[in-house]
Amino acid sequence: MEVHMHDEVDIDVCPAYPFSWQAAALSMIMHGTFKPISGLLLRTGAGIAAASRIAALAAKLPLRLPAHVTVTPDGDGPCPSEWVRAGEELDEGKVLLYFHGGGYFTCSPATHRPITWRLSAAAGRPVLAVDYRQGPVHTIVESLNDALDAYRGLLARGYDPADVIVAGDSAGGHLTLATLLALRDRGVPLPAAAVCLSPWADLTDAPRRVNRLLDPMIPAGRVDWLARRWTAGLDPHDPLVSPVLGDYTGLPPLMVVTGSTEVLRDEGRRVVARARAAGVPVTYEEWPRMPHVFAILADVLPEARRVYRHIARFLAAAQGLPAHEVPGGGTPASPARGEPPARAESAAA
Repeated sequence: MEVHMHDEVDIDVCPAYPFSWQAAALSMIMHGTFKPISGLLLRTGAGIAAASRIAALAAKLPLRLPAHVTVTPDGDGPCPSEWVRAGEELDEGKVLLYFHGGGYFTCSPATHRPITWRLSAAAGRPVLAVDYRQGPVHTIVESLNDALDAYRGLLARGYDPADVIVAGDSAGGHLTLATLLALRDRGVPLPAAAVCLSPWADLTDAPRRVNRLLDPMIPAGRVDWLARRWTAGLDPHDPLVSPVLGDYTGLPPLMVVTGSTEVLRDEGRRVVARARAAGVPVTYEEWPRMPHVFAILADVLPEARRVYRHIARFLAAAQGLPAHEVPGGGTPASPARGEPPARAESAAA
């Protein structure tokens, strides 16, 4: 049974499904709008400020949430946050701490409610989404401090680390990994598991050549530019700056989800390889033809809605692992860099 539970967590999955017309249409639209606009804006500080204002305005648009979803501001923590609950049958003694994406300069908990309410349902617990400080006014060091304070704040409120899950997307995935590494290094009890959606994990000057043309959303050169901007005055090879270079020994079970067409795909693969080399059980899922953080598009993409069932399955398996299996039960074989995931999944999953 113990081996079976470990195998349920430490797997590679390439979901099989019919590519929806919604996904095809959205990919074409993003190729023609979002990607070129991003390429124009992410060149100067003024462009970053403009993109941030656009996202702030978008966050104020009325977002229709299901009737069973509630959003409650939280003013007790170290920085502004909100509680997201998908229904009343949640385990209030447990929590999922969420860090939104946005390149460390844009977006907020409000923009990511399509993710957070579904994670609440998948995890069966409330989600605390943190409005951490961002650039260009603040540094990624301050963002990490806010994340660490938010986690320690949960422990101060009486949450057991075994009842806490940490998750994030893109820059929030970076923040999730950096938070885990920093907590481990500072001797703080770690959460039960973590989920990273399309993590941005490498802020070194390594060129991004994979999927430069295929990615419908992100211009690879602009990611490189942002990385240089946010690492000014820092060592980009510090694992807290580039978690892809970290030693993952002692970290809890991890799930990494990427889309096969995104420029950050290989950063997710490299995180998986590093974690497995350190004995951490990792579920890696690479979704064919899906874009960056496709989970946020669940209101329109059937593929995105399905990923939450996969997350729920991972969380159930990860939390069923006995203590001596988290981690350290040997070093599972790492997937070869650049190779496709080893296991395929049926369309019925």
